[in-house]
Amino acid sequence: MPPIKVLYGQPTPEELAAVIAVVQARAATVAAAPEPPRRPPVSAWTDRAAAIALRRQTLPRLINLTTTTPAEPTR
Repeated sequence: MPPIKVLYGQPTPEELAAVIAVVQARAATVAAAPEPPRRPPVSAWTDRAAAIALRRQTLPRLINLTTTTPAEPTR
């Protein structure tokens, strides 16, 4: 553990010992905690928000396609 430097005030030895105990306990808890399981990326097929956003983007284009007149066939 790196040395601790008191920047402000004059802590008593008991106060300093309490702070060091808390910091050490917190560091031990973080080090001992298992890494949370990683979730697989959400598929676009199951992501409802992405499906709604995609629908909002493509729906006006589809409506415009159906309301325009077809082009003359090229010969």
